[in-house]
Amino acid sequence: MSRLLISAAHKSSGKTTVSIGLCAAFRALGTKVQPFKKGPDYIDPMWLSVASGRPCRNLDFFMMGQDEIVAEFQRHSVGADVSLIEGNKGLYDGLNLDGSNSNAALARLLQAPVVLVIDARGMTRGIAPLILGYQAFDRNINIAGVILNNLGGARHESKLRAVIEHYTDVPVIGAVHHDKRLEIVERHLGLMPSNETEAATLHVNEIGEVVGAQVDLDKLLEIATSAPLLPGPAHLGTEVSTPVSLPKVRIGWAKDKAFGFYYADDIDALRAAGAELVPLDTLHDPHLPEVDGLFIGGGFPELFMNELEANSTLREDICSAIENGMPVYAECGGLMYLSRTLTWHGEKRNMVGLIPGDVVMHEKPVGRGYVRLNETGENPWTSSAGTSPVTEVRGHEFHYSSLDNLDTGRLKYAYEVKRGYGIDGHNDGIVYKNLLASYAHLRSLGTYNWAARFVDFVRSNAQRADKPVDGGTLHSDRAA
Repeated sequence: MSRLLISAAHKSSGKTTVSIGLCAAFRALGTKVQPFKKGPDYIDPMWLSVASGRPCRNLDFFMMGQDEIVAEFQRHSVGADVSLIEGNKGLYDGLNLDGSNSNAALARLLQAPVVLVIDARGMTRGIAPLILGYQAFDRNINIAGVILNNLGGARHESKLRAVIEHYTDVPVIGAVHHDKRLEIVERHLGLMPSNETEAATLHVNEIGEVVGAQVDLDKLLEIATSAPLLPGPAHLGTEVSTPVSLPKVRIGWAKDKAFGFYYADDIDALRAAGAELVPLDTLHDPHLPEVDGLFIGGGFPELFMNELEANSTLREDICSAIENGMPVYAECGGLMYLSRTLTWHGEKRNMVGLIPGDVVMHEKPVGRGYVRLNETGENPWTSSAGTSPVTEVRGHEFHYSSLDNLDTGRLKYAYEVKRGYGIDGHNDGIVYKNLLASYAHLRSLGTYNWAARFVDFVRSNAQRADKPVDGGTLHSDRAA
């Protein structure tokens, strides 16, 4: 199982662009590469998926046990010639002082050689102590090579190579010169998602050509192949089979330029639980298709709020469906879409109008990082099944918006926030009839398979669809 971890000395060193380029370059050569991303992230995996032609998978110490990480890595590496893991932040960065959730810890767990991407702008002789320090900090980490990035030219490259060769035993695998063609547009939540531009594939191919021409791909494969045999059962994890006795349910899946934040394993888990996912374009589809439930993930609704407002017939369909008891799950951007209005840069637009609050975008994050939630018992998936609330639900949030002017007297919440911000610092997960809408993003993993719970709830609701749903009217003051 050939594998390597692409990391960096610090954040914003260009490791994502290099990783995208490597995946695209390998794919162009006919080498099957399976990408992974450490930590919670949607946008980088989108680009890595386009580059490799295989869904990128996230490996996360906060939401996954070590055995689950190893098992998921093994399962999805099957059939690949090489597995490439892109780290987050710097090699030794992480939440814990002991580094137990750092990139280095992941490399140690998976026994993966590390290739360090170093932003070498303005550096010459000083690059040697940087590399030596990273080697000395943890001798159990195999820093098998470096890729120099953002070089100023051939002379700069020559000096760096001479310094590294003289003072260290770490080989230079590549030297990527500063090049405008490697740039991916950034904005308030990071890189622009690949689902927003039809030119993404062409851009990825160009990045692959530039990076592939300046990195020794054969040497990189040699390093990846040097990784030792990884022990452990490959059958562990969240993979489940669909019981043949349970009928499939049709679940609408908002999948377009406004909503594209979905984890590949969540989509797998929904299908494994018996969901037939029906794509929905919230920008252009005039009506809600015939479905038993609806899933609206995160994204950038603020960038497309004009189009979302203009599609009034779909907004009305969704509002009516929720009022009539359709199970709906919405995360972050989905919550924003279901609110009364959305305001950004002084412009206000009408949204679905079901949630009695107004979303306002801010310059700085309102909620950012990992979250710990306790179920209150109001979650319709739990109360319907007659199961006990889950003591701790783990997830993450990253939102620049707040939900203002809430009519709190009419709201029920699925979660009590123990870590994070949620809606108001104390609560998250607005519940109305069969709707659950939260700022938290969940992962359908072994500790909390939300996908199976949601599909089971959709199925049970469909079977009693002729019964009225109590709950009153929440959106009597909704925008037109």
